[in-house]
Amino acid sequence: MKKLFFYADQYAKNSTWKDFALLKFCLFAMGLAVGCTVPKKKRKLTVGLALAVFWVTYIPLMVKWAAIVTGKKKEYEVDVFPDLQ
Repeated sequence: MKKLFFYADQYAKNSTWKDFALLKFCLFAMGLAVGCTVPKKKRKLTVGLALAVFWVTYIPLMVKWAAIVTGKKKEYEVDVFPDLQ
């Protein structure tokens, strides 16, 4: 797993915002494709889980973005995987 995170860090260091935009569109399209296969009976649960994941990931991203914009990045830096360095 450490190697996987190392390579992910290297990819991120060598990428621009355009690369990440493409990655997001790719993942969004994959999510739509998978979502289309969910049976009607389970759609509410699936949408609920998707919304939960969205908010759990969106809030930290926006906190970090706001910290960068306001120049307070250091105060809000959070290492999600501190043991992997």
